[in-house]
This record gives sequence, structure tokens and C-alpha cells, in this order.
Amino acid sequence: MSKLNITVCMGSSCFARGNAQNLEFIENYIKENGLEAEIELSGARCEGKCATGPNVIINGTEYNEVDEDKLKEILTSYK
Repeated sequence: MSKLNITVCMGSSCFARGNAQNLEFIENYIKENGLEAEIELSGARCEGKCATGPNVIINGTEYNEVDEDKLKEILTSYK
């Protein structure tokens, strides 16, 4: 697995619509799989794409309407 850069939108709309739970899921996924060295996790301010949120960007690809199931599918595809 090459290094992943994950950016979670922390704007109030995305955060309230699920990114609070998504952030927790990603943090737990990283810990459970020992991926601390392979994944760089950061937050972003609102990108103005609230209608399609919650939004997460992984290695430059934007994912919209993200939930835990979608995140699990995306993260396992990078293994």
C-alpha cells in the first residue's frame, strides 16, 4: 500500500451530516490495521460543496455522501 492522504471536511454541514462519525471510523481503522505510518489524516475547512456532503478526499479523489460502509469499501480497495 502506498501512503494515503485522507482529508476529512470539517465544515459544519459535513461534520453534522456524518463526518464526525466518519473521522472516528477512519481513526479506528488506522489503529486496528496498524496503518499509522501509511496514512496521513487531516481535516479541511468547508470547500463549499455542502450539498454533496459529507465529503472526504483520498489521494486527491473526492468522495461524496460518504458513510462508514462506503469508507470501508474505499479504504480496503487501497490495500
